[in-house]
Amino acid sequence: MTRTSEPESRTERLPLLSLLALATAVFVTSLTETLPAGLLPSISQSLSVSESAAGQTITIYAIGTALTTIPLTVITAGWRRKRLLLLSIIGFLVANSVTAVSSNYELTMVARFVAGMAAGVAWALLAGYARRLVPEHLQGRAIAVAMAGIPVALAAGVPLGTFIGKEFGWRVAFWAMTVIAVILVAWIAAFVPDFPGQGRGNRASFNRTITTPGVGAVLFVTLTFVLAHTIFYAYIASFLDSVGAGDQVDVALLVFGLACLISIWVVGAKIDRTLRLLAITATVLFAIAVTALGLAGDTPIVLYSALFLWGLAWGGAPTLLQTAVGVAGGSVADEAQAMLVTLWNVAMAVGGVIGGLLLSGVGPNSFAWAALVILAPTLLVIVLAKRHGFAAAPKLDDAGNKDDAGNKLDADEIHAR
Repeated sequence: MTRTSEPESRTERLPLLSLLALATAVFVTSLTETLPAGLLPSISQSLSVSESAAGQTITIYAIGTALTTIPLTVITAGWRRKRLLLLSIIGFLVANSVTAVSSNYELTMVARFVAGMAAGVAWALLAGYARRLVPEHLQGRAIAVAMAGIPVALAAGVPLGTFIGKEFGWRVAFWAMTVIAVILVAWIAAFVPDFPGQGRGNRASFNRTITTPGVGAVLFVTLTFVLAHTIFYAYIASFLDSVGAGDQVDVALLVFGLACLISIWVVGAKIDRTLRLLAITATVLFAIAVTALGLAGDTPIVLYSALFLWGLAWGGAPTLLQTAVGVAGGSVADEAQAMLVTLWNVAMAVGGVIGGLLLSGVGPNSFAWAALVILAPTLLVIVLAKRHGFAAAPKLDDAGNKDDAGNKLDADEIHAR
């Protein structure tokens, strides 16, 4: 039998040069989204709008992702993967450049919407790209390397970008993102292998995707887990201020970010064999953390211990959820990833609204109990999804297809044979 659909890049070693390029793409995506949060006063002054209006540059990014991910995934299903990845990074390059030069609020919002569209394409693509670079038994680890860009952006990128913005101006921070995007385009073009799209004849409908066993469970957990996180994290500064730690926001976020880095390392090392256990552990740790914050967040040792546990729960979550939906989705993994990205951004937008209502109506201590209520059904679904979605070990596809080494084939390999 001849293998024609995959480059000869599948080895027993992780292709780090390619995976680190994907991790940098994840970093660019995450940092482009969150960078304005640390620069709102400067942005609002420069654009002659309120800080609240400047904050909508983050909201419009999420809306751009949520509204366009699924349609763009359908439209580009047959495109070569490398071409699509490069176009998404070029989208960031253009959007961040326009943001850096714009003195008009409306133009800036359009640029941020375009950046959100690019993010939707990238997020729907990157996890699947990482999986296709390696054999099945290394797929979880490959996704973990690619997703490492998220905690790096949280722990280092946002603080560094904020520092650059304060010292040299917020526009310089966005120009720095453009420079990174230029370098990344060259990196991907030179060193990341290409893969075929699904082809129009094999393009599965999203109705089929949502009814694939396990996909619905993973999507539900994605929605609720991210919702619980966003309700609290979006207003973490307000919570810290309420417990007498308002002057320690940078330290608190550093503790959280370092725990995220540890989490992504642990998840990357263990996910291929213990995805189910890791998902349950992350949810339980998150529940313990928010409970501790709600009961005794004004005690420093409890505060920082809880933030550390929360970081351990959150850092590996993107890897866990994208691996789970990829395994459950099988031949419709790209569509499943697109749904996950959409729900992720919906949860962020809704979480921001709910958190704001709780803050103004009840107070910041309510964040913990709202998150805990949401995490209860999250844990229940993970526990019940023991056959599909959060199985003890990766499952075969419905046809039981394996390659000569015993690894599951993706749709392109099966079609090629």
